[in-house]
Amino acid sequence: MDVAARDELRAFTTKDGSTIREFHHTALQSLAEASLGEGQRTQRHQHRATEEIYVVLEGEGDMEVDGDRRRIGPGDAVLIPAGAWHELTAATAVRFLCCCVPPYRDDDTFFDERP
Repeated sequence: MDVAARDELRAFTTKDGSTIREFHHTALQSLAEASLGEGQRTQRHQHRATEEIYVVLEGEGDMEVDGDRRRIGPGDAVLIPAGAWHELTAATAVRFLCCCVPPYRDDDTFFDERP
């Protein structure tokens, strides 16, 4: 059995600007906890191959997926289809799980180049 304990995971910053602790990363999927401080945001981006689900554990933020904007908070799960442009802006400090299929890869992260 492979059990990952959150407090033993190394935190790092991803290309989009969120702080991540990765629980598991297999050939088929990945699961990480991400966090943003109040007022921080991820850089608007897309993953062309990866579908994501964000599950909010704590805090609130403004989520945008392909132009659809909504306030999200604890207990909300956001489906982000592969290829969808997305960005999360933290209204308060926010902590969420990020499930990725196939697993997250830096080279599958593309940023919106609009000014």
